[in-house]
Amino acid sequence: MLKWLSLSAVVIAIDVYTKHLIQQAFQYGEHLQITSFFDLVRFHNEGAAFSFLASQGGWQHFFFTGIAIVASAVIVYLLHKNAEQKLFCFALALVLGGALGNLYDRLTLGYVVDFLLFHYHGYDYYWPAFNVADSAITGGVALLLLDSFKKPSI
Repeated sequence: MLKWLSLSAVVIAIDVYTKHLIQQAFQYGEHLQITSFFDLVRFHNEGAAFSFLASQGGWQHFFFTGIAIVASAVIVYLLHKNAEQKLFCFALALVLGGALGNLYDRLTLGYVVDFLLFHYHGYDYYWPAFNVADSAITGGVALLLLDSFKKPSI
């Protein structure tokens, strides 16, 4: 189980460090165009991944904090009970690291720092800004779905 918790810790460290770099280099709302379809930005997200429920008036801060705490406890339990399932545990470790990375922001700042912005045709089409933690959660969930297809049916 230590290797899975270590992976989560690496995700948290990378997430916190990259957000720190963005906070030092950018003012809120500032953009730096890297390519024709990708910018570094500094946005503050009070919602969930990819700004889901970000404009809901504040209740979501407590809701997502609670969800992150409960989900983290469940994930640690699942890691302990399923330590032999490598893909499953790898995916859970990514989700745990992402959840705790965003939880850290939520508890210390009151919002989550997002900084990766992909867009097309100027800004006519864009994906909401996100961060390393959101990427880890998304990748972990995709791996959990993949893992669910490889298991025999009951």
